[in-house]
Amino acid sequence: MGAVPVPTLTVTDISVGGMTCAACVRRVEKKLAKIDGVAASVNLATGSARVSHPADVSPDELVAAVEQAGYTARLPKAAEEAVATPDDEGAAADRAERQRLVIVALLAVPVLVLSMVPAAQFRNWQWLCFMLAAPVAVWGAWPFHQRALRGARHGAATMDTLVSLGVVASFLWSVYALFFGGAGQVGMRMPFTLVPSAADGVAHLYLEAAVGVPLFVLAGRFLEGRARRGTGAALRSLARLGVKDVAVREGRHERLIPVEQLTVGATFLVRPGERVATDGVVVEGSSAVDQALVTGESEPVEAGPGDAVIGGAVNAGGLLLVRAAAVGADTQLACITGLVTEAQAGKARAQRLADSVAGVFVPVILALAVTTLGFWLGAGAEAQAAITACVAVLVVACPCALGLATPTALMAATGRGAQLGVLVTGPQALEGLQHIDSVVLDKTGTLTSGHMGVARITVVPDGLDESEVLRLAAAVEDASEHPLGRAITVHAVRALADEVLPSVTDFVATPGFGVRGRVEGQLVEVCAVGDGLPEALGDALRVAEEAAHTAVQVSVDGTVVALFAVGDVLRPGSYRAVDRLRRLGVRPVLATGDREAPARAVASQLAIDEVHAACSPEDKASLVAALRAEGRRVAVVGDGINDAAALASADLGIAMGAGTDVAIGAADVTLVRGEIEALADAVRLSRAALGTIRANLVWAFGYNVVTVPLAMVGLLNPMLAAAAMSLSSVLVVVNSLRLRTWQPAPTAARPHKPGQRTRSTW
Repeated sequence: MGAVPVPTLTVTDISVGGMTCAACVRRVEKKLAKIDGVAASVNLATGSARVSHPADVSPDELVAAVEQAGYTARLPKAAEEAVATPDDEGAAADRAERQRLVIVALLAVPVLVLSMVPAAQFRNWQWLCFMLAAPVAVWGAWPFHQRALRGARHGAATMDTLVSLGVVASFLWSVYALFFGGAGQVGMRMPFTLVPSAADGVAHLYLEAAVGVPLFVLAGRFLEGRARRGTGAALRSLARLGVKDVAVREGRHERLIPVEQLTVGATFLVRPGERVATDGVVVEGSSAVDQALVTGESEPVEAGPGDAVIGGAVNAGGLLLVRAAAVGADTQLACITGLVTEAQAGKARAQRLADSVAGVFVPVILALAVTTLGFWLGAGAEAQAAITACVAVLVVACPCALGLATPTALMAATGRGAQLGVLVTGPQALEGLQHIDSVVLDKTGTLTSGHMGVARITVVPDGLDESEVLRLAAAVEDASEHPLGRAITVHAVRALADEVLPSVTDFVATPGFGVRGRVEGQLVEVCAVGDGLPEALGDALRVAEEAAHTAVQVSVDGTVVALFAVGDVLRPGSYRAVDRLRRLGVRPVLATGDREAPARAVASQLAIDEVHAACSPEDKASLVAALRAEGRRVAVVGDGINDAAALASADLGIAMGAGTDVAIGAADVTLVRGEIEALADAVRLSRAALGTIRANLVWAFGYNVVTVPLAMVGLLNPMLAAAAMSLSSVLVVVNSLRLRTWQPAPTAARPHKPGQRTRSTW
């Protein structure tokens, strides 16, 4: 008998709307799993489902299944389409949610004050509260009612069910009290009591609960929603790097075609300033190709016939004719996009604690409320007492403090972090910062400036001083377009402040040699190091070579007077940043696409023991996976597209603010001011923030553990329950606001080795 063929499975991503808690996630997964051969992993944070299904099950069937579960669903747009026609649905929903919250707050605050402060109650105050509470209980809480009804139709109970029941029960009882229970009498005052009691035969009003519940829950969800916006930013940034049209060479003619029609082996043109359409090999022409956005390295690479170029790189010089070597999904850019997609999908599976607990919390509270009602009625108590206890259970258990515990602390911490130059995407990033024990650091653009700069100037003893040599050299190089010359000129402008560079005459630039010209009557040459280098500059030359810097000598009237070391230089604060990380118990690891020599040189200056050089994007992602397999909790710091996959696959991704949009989009934390030293502040801030969040959650859970039993035995009326619920939320917010005054540790100066001279660097 032949082997039974294994059905081919297809993976489809579906955008799911309307999910609010872990119960929603489980319902969608179960509904999809009822289709033969289908398995789904639903992500609440991103509102998406990754579905594995047989080829004979169409995506439309999957969408229909999700809709049958009571949620909205659609197939997401392709990256290119999303870039071309930005999706405004999220922004529109955000505006509508904000408007609803503002209107609810304006209506609810007067009701809360009048209901809970007897001294503020005036004649017929209760009717004003009723008029203000009615639109809040109906329109303001409508999203909760709608989702609760939808869940009920499908036999599901979620956090929205609890919120809706609490609002409806409180409002309907208040309506009964106003129209039939005597609470609508002129001059009625509602005292603040600790236990349920009849007020001279007048039923109590619980309008404060009817407006307080939707107000606080709407505020909590609005803050949470703002914290997790922009999930697809990294992939949209990657899509923007792709070329839409390409000029193809056919014989002596050329024509413009969509890049999707480009085939392997076709030749295409790349003009100066254009991006390379796809991975290929140069056939004709030569130019400097800037691959910084793809490789993360600062210096343009000279590309000529036979050299490989990467799709997405920028042609910084002449005209290139390139033969396509890979197209579509086989390109490096597409591979990096895939790595980012997979890493983000895997990392986002973890659900927040509040949503996980809600799957059990809601049914338990509903059962306790029904049990309380039945017990009191069975014990012969009055209907008002039984209903009061039941409503108290529903209201006091409303998870407002639980919903606010994380987002309020997150908002305070991220606001303070923004002031310190640190952007944190959400609670998972804060938790990741707290627990990291290893950090993989990129070199170029992270620990170093990412630009050509003057790393060191060494002058011949008893000769011209450093500032004079720099002034003369910069005057000659000011007429040069070479990257080394530009680096020297920029350094001089910064170092010499407002001093105007002298003019140059008889300027000559010799390719492969350098430049020369007359400055103030002196012949000044800035060129490659020759055989006649003075012995006094020999040590400086060795230092430059060990650091993989380019050494150039400066001669005045034929006499060598100085040696410049030009290359990528350390960022100010890199040493302090690495040292502070060590003191926090975080082990630094250097991983770079650069060569071994410059990587080792930087590692030596920063006292980093573990170095990985010549790393491709795949190598960096593999390194992260290997470190995690060893049990380490790994953070990655980078600034280029080549870092995006590693950033997304690490326990925590940290991007430099001056880096690419892709790196920033794939990261969990962004150092806005572009200073690596801010990383240590971010770690300390995260530890303070997570301590606050834990305290908030302990209070939120402990509050329910104490108050629910009190409500069940009749020692807590709904008014006091609403007050306790409001107070719990206020305490959580106040505790979180303490983070706004958090202060970083003072910066310590870098220790200097004996005899070490301080050089200004760019």
